[in-house]
Amino acid sequence: MRRARIKEAGAVYHCVSRTVGGQFLLDDFAKQRLVDLLLPLAQFCGVEIITYCMMSNHFHLLIRIPASSYIPDSALLLRAERFYGKQALLPSLARADLQRTGSISSHIRYSLSRRMGDVSAFMKEFKQRFSRWFNRHSNRFGTVWAERFSSTLIEDSTTALQTVASYIDLNPVRAGLVSDPKDYRFCGYSAALAGNLVVRNGLMSFLSGRSWGAAAAEYRLNLFTTAGVAGHSDKQVINRDAIRAELARGGRLSLPEILRLRVRHLTAGVAIGSRDFVNQVFAHHRSHFGPKRIEGARPIRGVPLPHLKTLRDLRVNAIG
Repeated sequence: MRRARIKEAGAVYHCVSRTVGGQFLLDDFAKQRLVDLLLPLAQFCGVEIITYCMMSNHFHLLIRIPASSYIPDSALLLRAERFYGKQALLPSLARADLQRTGSISSHIRYSLSRRMGDVSAFMKEFKQRFSRWFNRHSNRFGTVWAERFSSTLIEDSTTALQTVASYIDLNPVRAGLVSDPKDYRFCGYSAALAGNLVVRNGLMSFLSGRSWGAAAAEYRLNLFTTAGVAGHSDKQVINRDAIRAELARGGRLSLPEILRLRVRHLTAGVAIGSRDFVNQVFAHHRSHFGPKRIEGARPIRGVPLPHLKTLRDLRVNAIG
C-alpha cells in the first residue's frame, strides 16, 4: 500500500528518485543533463532550488514550492518564452491571445500553469523530460526511474534546512567520490561556488550571511565542522557494525559522523522539523494517521538530533 504523499501550500521538500533496479545509469554527461533540465524548469514553474546532488543511480533535490498565487499574463508569457522558446506552440498561442483579446485564454493558461505550485507535477515533468532525452541519447526504451519519487516535508527554518542541505551536498563525500564537496560539480554547493546565482540564492535563503562570501564561508564551516568532515568517505572509514554497537552501549555520535552516514529519516520521514512544525503537519493531515495516535512529532531514533523531529517513526535502522 502506498503511503499518502504529504503536500503543503508553500513548503520545502527533500525529493529523492532512484534509477530502475538501482542501476548506475547516470554518467557525467547524464548528470549534467539533469542539472541543465532542472534549472530552467524550476524557473518556469516558480520553484526555488535550494540545493541538489546528481549521483550515478539517484538524485536529491531540496526545493521550495511557493504558495500558489495568480501570475499576470505578461509574466506567464515571459516564463513560457524563456522555457519553451518564443516560437514554440504554447507561447505562440498565449501571445496570440494577448494580442487578440488582451488576455490569455483559460485553457492555454491551464496548460502553462498546471505544473506550478505542485511538487508532484514538477517532479513528474522533470523526470519525464530526462527519461525522453536519456532513451534517445542511449538508444534504449523503457523506464529509467524506479517507481515514484520519495519526498520529505522540511521545516523552512535554518536548523532543518542546514541539516538537510548538508546531507545532500555531502553525498559524493559519503560515496567516496571526492574528499571535498566543492570538487563534485553535480551538487548545488559546487555550482554555487562556481557562480550559479540560482543555488546561491537558495543556500542564502537560510544562511545568516548577507553577502555570498559570508554565506559561503558559513556554509562551508557547517559542512566541515558541524555537518561533515574533510577527508575519506565514511563508507570506507566508518564500520557500521561498530557504530551500531557503540549506539547500543549508549555512545553518542557527533553530527559530522551522522551525516557521513545515510540517515533514513532525512529521505523517508515524511516531515522533518521542530516539534511544533511536525505537529502542525500532523494536525493538518490527521486523516492519514490512525485514530490512536495523539501527537505527530517523533524523535529521530538512535542519533543525537534533538532539535529535529520526524512525522514518520521508522523505529529501526535510523542509520542505514
